[in-house]
Amino acid sequence: MAVDYTVIVVYLVGMLAMGWWGMRRARSKSEFLVAGRRLGPAMYSGTMAAIVLGGASTIGGVGLGYQYGLSGAWMVFTIGLGLLALSVFFSARIARLKVYTVSEMLDLRYGGRAGMISGLVMWAYTLMLAVTSTIAYATIFDVLFDMNRTVAIVLGGTIVVAYSTLGGMWSITLTDMVQFVVKTIGVLLLLLPIAVVKAGGFSEMKAQLPTSYFDPLGIGGETIFTYVLIYTFGMLIGQDIWQRVFTARGDRTAKWGGTVAGTYCLVYALAGAVIGTAAKVMYPKLGSPDDAFATIVKDELPIGVRGLVLAAALAAVMSTSSGALIACATVANNDIWSRLRGIVRRGEEGQDEVKGNRVFILIMGVGVIGTAIALNNVVEALTVAYNLLVAGLLVPILGGLLWKRGTVQGALAAVVVGGLAVIGLMASYGILANEPVYYGLLASLAVYVVVSLLTKPTDEAVLATWRERLAGRGAPVADEPATVGA
Repeated sequence: MAVDYTVIVVYLVGMLAMGWWGMRRARSKSEFLVAGRRLGPAMYSGTMAAIVLGGASTIGGVGLGYQYGLSGAWMVFTIGLGLLALSVFFSARIARLKVYTVSEMLDLRYGGRAGMISGLVMWAYTLMLAVTSTIAYATIFDVLFDMNRTVAIVLGGTIVVAYSTLGGMWSITLTDMVQFVVKTIGVLLLLLPIAVVKAGGFSEMKAQLPTSYFDPLGIGGETIFTYVLIYTFGMLIGQDIWQRVFTARGDRTAKWGGTVAGTYCLVYALAGAVIGTAAKVMYPKLGSPDDAFATIVKDELPIGVRGLVLAAALAAVMSTSSGALIACATVANNDIWSRLRGIVRRGEEGQDEVKGNRVFILIMGVGVIGTAIALNNVVEALTVAYNLLVAGLLVPILGGLLWKRGTVQGALAAVVVGGLAVIGLMASYGILANEPVYYGLLASLAVYVVVSLLTKPTDEAVLATWRERLAGRGAPVADEPATVGA
């Protein structure tokens, strides 16, 4: 294992080194939070693919393949579909707004007053996303070093918090590019073909497994619909995803770079399902489907390759964890704390914004690590977060982008009613039931339309400013240095 350990240690040290390098680049709020809005297609595509393909997509995707066969690809596949929809239909308009958070977009579209409540919902979502990603370190470090769960969470979480705090989005962008390359080599180019060969090839896999394992819809229509509702729509509105869109240097980069990343996700989804299917042939009686990834890596891969593939799993977790962490801190500072501070200390300006955001990443990072240590049922926690996100924010965000008649009263009502409805329904049906997000989303849509039609239309001056920003005019532009990542 010495060679494997060396690969992992070099990888982790490299992540910290890039954090230090990123600190030298992040000298303004724009550089720190959105990499100066100047990433070119190559870097944009790589970092976008890295953020959406986390531990759940890698370890969980292989687990679903182990349990259901090729149809286990649907969870990650719907993530890719969501990224494609965002890139093709919305990303160019989002990038032109020149904002930092989803809540700022809502304030701009509706004329203020929507940001605080929507910020709280988005903060809860990004916090739980960061927590669940951080917990995944325990699984990986247990395979690597037989490490205590708490120590593993602290070790992995500390590395992510360190490089994220040092350089903000620049550090995260650089580390994500490395993580994207490591994942591509480790999972697609090494683990996938080795797993298929070890299982005896596709003909042997078909001979050994039930035909349902090769049915594209074997996982069930209702499950696929729920994945679309939660993950595809979740990709359209999450702060962690939007903050990456804000890093694009222009419309074309956001659109076509995101399309490349979305297509990559579709390939990654199928690869994970095939690896899981191969694992089912080799290890038909594993205690848990999620053990499939670690088992096949530990038992079937040669020395050195095993270290690289485990580094790929670590990369998947770190990319999602760091993206969720900076999103959580950005929302906490810009949408919640700055608004409260504006009420209490109105008119106080001139604070070091980079320092302030750096402090919030550190605070949120410590909170994430502590919560990850205390929390046990991560599936339920993540389900609550996604249900709140989709039921509370999908309608006012897409309504603001697509329907001129939507009003701030309708948006606030949709956030509150959708959020409360999904919480009440989860208490009634159970946290993991499908019905809460279905009915919560319908309630949010109904109240948004009704309240918007019953209230005074949004002021024309607000809509004029909104249209100017959508067209890429009238936006406050800071930091226009040279382009990066052609």
